[in-house]
Amino acid sequence: MKKIAQLSFLLFCTILLSSLSTAAQNNLDKALQKAKTENKTVFVNFSGSDWCRSCILLKKTILNTEEFKKFADEKLVILDVDFPRLKKNKLSNEQTAMNEALAEKYNSNGQFPTILLLDSDEKVLGKTGYKKISPEAYIEHIKSIIKE
Repeated sequence: MKKIAQLSFLLFCTILLSSLSTAAQNNLDKALQKAKTENKTVFVNFSGSDWCRSCILLKKTILNTEEFKKFADEKLVILDVDFPRLKKNKLSNEQTAMNEALAEKYNSNGQFPTILLLDSDEKVLGKTGYKKISPEAYIEHIKSIIKE
């Protein structure tokens, strides 16, 4: 019985920590606060993760690479603003509302993928999207936008 209680507590802590670490990735205010604290740039990724071909390619060929992840860990706070269409990928009503509000403010044309780079004061530094280039070239492209 004691072992079950310990395992339950461990599982609860794991879930809690995992939700805290991903919270900044789904909420602009938290992402901006993290960027301010860590002196980073907010990388806002407007994506249609399960229907937009260019979004899927961007994630597969650039964002999920070790090179980009290393760069992002050092310089960026990633904020995913996703608009999935498949029922199995449906977001919570709260997350959908937050994403729609961000799209209204920053991506009113509904262009996907759109990458927006913001400083910690929410000033837009630049805008880009998918480019058929290497992860290293994409990193250099992002650096040129954020004046790194």
